[in-house]
Amino acid sequence: MWLYQRMARSQTNSKFRFMNYGFNDDDEIELSENDEADRLFIQLYHMNIRGIEIEGREVLEVGSGRGGGASWIAKTLKPESLVAIDYSSEAVRLCRAWYHDQENLRFLEGNAENLPTEGDSFDVVYNVESSHCYANMEKFLSQVFRVLRSGGDFCWTDLRETKAIHEVENLFSNVGFLIKSSSDVTENVLDALKLIEEGRRDIIRQSAPQSLRKSFETFGGVPGTPIYEAMKAGRVRYLRYHMVKP
Repeated sequence: MWLYQRMARSQTNSKFRFMNYGFNDDDEIELSENDEADRLFIQLYHMNIRGIEIEGREVLEVGSGRGGGASWIAKTLKPESLVAIDYSSEAVRLCRAWYHDQENLRFLEGNAENLPTEGDSFDVVYNVESSHCYANMEKFLSQVFRVLRSGGDFCWTDLRETKAIHEVENLFSNVGFLIKSSSDVTENVLDALKLIEEGRRDIIRQSAPQSLRKSFETFGGVPGTPIYEAMKAGRVRYLRYHMVKP
């Protein structure tokens, strides 16, 4: 978490609006010319909410990072409103400056384990590659369950050790969610990481002090780092779940 906070404070380049690993498959979505450079990162968000009705609904993102995903969803899929919450006050400050002209999008500082929103407030909650940083996964899930309306959708995608997958599934069920579908998208994520390797290494070389470059590369899933190699070897899997609050 300290590394994420450091990145939020130091990386103020407005072109760097995504931190996720990316997603590559044959179902390429249509993007505007301005969004094309971020295709693989946007496709990860799209994969997470694929098949979910967004237009006209009230949506929450937990762990919004640099806001690129929330901005794309708000402008493209046209929810009634999208609230994006992040732990980092600096990340929230940047997002408010970058996306201030999107009327259906707002950013709030908040803890995923104690969401600053009323109960039964949202039709859709989504969470992308963030929950592995949380201290208490069960508290986070309980908060998502609290703020979702009955019948609401929860879309979750993240990486987990293979041996811990059943434990995560049990947490989903114990909190009260019904699991509608799940998939292992590790290979698609590995493909994306290979495609963005050169660009990600360049960004790190240009912006990170030499003493932190290895840490930033590991955080970014660069090929050859422990996280990447663990996914490649099958010890860590990248998962996608769609759940519903009864």
